Amino acid sequence: MAELDAARLRAGLTGRYARVDVVETTGSTNADLRAALENGAADRTVLLAEQQTAGVGRRARSWSSPKGAGLYLSVALRPAGVAFAALGSLSVVAGLAAHAVATEVGVDAVLKWPNDMLAGPERAKCAGILAEAVGGDGAGVVLGIGLNVLPLGDVPAGPGGLPATSLAEQGATTTDRTEIALALLTRFDELERRWRQAGGDLTAAGLLADYRARCSTLGLDVRVQLPDGSELTGRAADLDGAGQLQVDVPDGRRLTVFAGDVVHVRPL
Repeated sequence: MAELDAARLRAGLTGRYARVDVVETTGSTNADLRAALENGAADRTVLLAEQQTAGVGRRARSWSSPKGAGLYLSVALRPAGVAFAALGSLSVVAGLAAHAVATEVGVDAVLKWPNDMLAGPERAKCAGILAEAVGGDGAGVVLGIGLNVLPLGDVPAGPGGLPATSLAEQGATTTDRTEIALALLTRFDELERRWRQAGGDLTAAGLLADYRARCSTLGLDVRVQLPDGSELTGRAADLDGAGQLQVDVPDGRRLTVFAGDVVHVRPL
């Protein structure tokens, strides 16, 4: 399998990002860029790794990152004019970018709230996203994306029993990881600039309607595992202006879910 072409990436992303680096292996690209922000890294710094040995998803779960099988990347951002509370909505922006790239290479994909992309008729997990705000002197956000490009082999299922898949297994027209990385980072750049210019307002940026149209969670019965260990069940009804899930529960209330693991109770 071909390694990522750092020179090609830098040339193709000139003017979009301040710095683009590729490393052979690291624990976590998100952890590396969190530290970089705290040490003064520039807005729009990108780090890609051929392999992560301690890749992390939501709720500190490990993200399978076998060498050369996917894209494991993070972007450090300092979006001036965007309120700290709005930084988490970058997960919506990244989801739209990942979906656009899957579509471009001929893969049938949908988005699953809050941070997954599912692909193929079985709706297996193909990508995961993690936005981590960084406070203090290094204020900003690190946006991590893990995208499975080549077959992963035998990896454990994710929350709710979601199996893993890859673009290659879903018939992608290309599995050139450098080409896919260029497309993903270009699309993310375009969408993030719209989001930033709108002050982090997804609706004003025209992104919330796009996410709704691609979000397979809406309209389904769901079980939401909340951060405090409790659960709620109901019908995924809508997304609010910040991209948070609104669930209609059996007693007639509509509750807003700010964070949690969502399991689709009935088949997609």
